[in-house]
Amino acid sequence: MKKFGFILLALTLVIALSACGAKKEENGTNNTSAGNGGNEVKEVTLKVGATPVPHAEILNFIKPALKEQGINLEVMEFNDYIQPNTQLYEKELDANFFQHTPYLDQFNKDKGYDLVSVAGVHIEPMGAYSKKIKSADELKDGAKVVIPNDPTNGGRALQLLAANNVIKLKDGVGVSATVHDITENPKNLKITEVEAATLPRVLGEVDLALINSNFALEADLVPTKDAIFIEGSDSPYVNILVARPDNKDSDAMKKLAAALQSPDVKKFIEDKYAGAIVPAFK
Repeated sequence: MKKFGFILLALTLVIALSACGAKKEENGTNNTSAGNGGNEVKEVTLKVGATPVPHAEILNFIKPALKEQGINLEVMEFNDYIQPNTQLYEKELDANFFQHTPYLDQFNKDKGYDLVSVAGVHIEPMGAYSKKIKSADELKDGAKVVIPNDPTNGGRALQLLAANNVIKLKDGVGVSATVHDITENPKNLKITEVEAATLPRVLGEVDLALINSNFALEADLVPTKDAIFIEGSDSPYVNILVARPDNKDSDAMKKLAAALQSPDVKKFIEDKYAGAIVPAFK
């Protein structure tokens, strides 16, 4: 009987120790423990979706600093504006970094999502580019113009055209403007909506293309040099770090946000992009 009691006690201790060993933190997707000179270091993995330029470049820049804080940053690159939000909502990603608030708000509304902004990082001024003309005044009657096909960036492009007296829009339409809100089109421009990522590829086939700076940079265009006209630094379209309500306040997410708004990142943006991208924090 004593022998049975001893075996039962030993089995209970084994189960208890196994349960303790299986306990995980909840700050990121995965957690690992590693020895470091006899001290246990908890490492949290954060999977962040981003478009290649400049978002992934900025994230890769802060990887070493986050590693020192116990965060293993995995940067997953995307060339579209749909999957980073879809995969974040479905918990395949922990966060994403590629969009501005008007786009996120519209995406949440259209999809019934509840993704949230965590921190503002930079502004990517949208520009108008052409291989055929040097100024908007050179646009001919019936010229072909392409703009992004997503609602917020499409509206943004139309606002930029209006700000440079190419077209006129209904009063008050703001970012929700569509081609149906054009009230004056004196040069009878043929405005076509195209997927944002493909705009640089069709540049040689049209007279004017309104391109987001991230895709312009990927195509080796220099916004401050190559754009015929471009948004000012007062653009309201701040690119943001986005997460879910269930992880937006995690310790790992706070560290990621702080790293993205650090003086080192501010200097990195200013030095690398030379005004084509503007920090949105002080």
